[in-house]
Amino acid sequence: MALLKLLTEKKASLVERWLHLIFQSYPSETARFLKKEKNRFDNPVGHRIAQGIQGLMEAFLNEAGPDQLTVHLDEVIRIQAIQNFSPAQALAFVFLLKNVIREELGDALKEAAAAEECLELESRIDGLALLGFEVYMKRREKLHEVRLNEVKNRVSGLLRRSGLGLGSLESEAESIG
Repeated sequence: MALLKLLTEKKASLVERWLHLIFQSYPSETARFLKKEKNRFDNPVGHRIAQGIQGLMEAFLNEAGPDQLTVHLDEVIRIQAIQNFSPAQALAFVFLLKNVIREELGDALKEAAAAEECLELESRIDGLALLGFEVYMKRREKLHEVRLNEVKNRVSGLLRRSGLGLGSLESEAESIG
């Protein structure tokens, strides 16, 4: 695939453009910070997104399987799931890749031979979005599970402190029943 080879040659530029578009989707102050601050300790969100996008681009261009793609998608999506992004907001970054490719390859995409390859690439990007949706839903499910366990632990702690541990509740229920 000639287009894939061309994209591989322009990988660094593609990643840079893609990250720029992703960071632009945040509020302006946040976007400025994410773009400017390169230290992974001062900017863990920006660092994690950049790592995820670099890995995802590499895996995508190497036509990696779903397992490897999922690992890199998860790097980006886990942040957005925690930040309570809607599924559409959390996965919009995947579709930005189409824009990045069109911008980067511009004239090369106008050739008739490239049209079919471009459709195939866009289809693979759509597949990434579907895979990303699955990752997002698993992350949200895990987040809800953690929150539920936290509530259970708090209630259990309150009951113990008030002298109404589960044992006393069970014996009280038996005496009623």
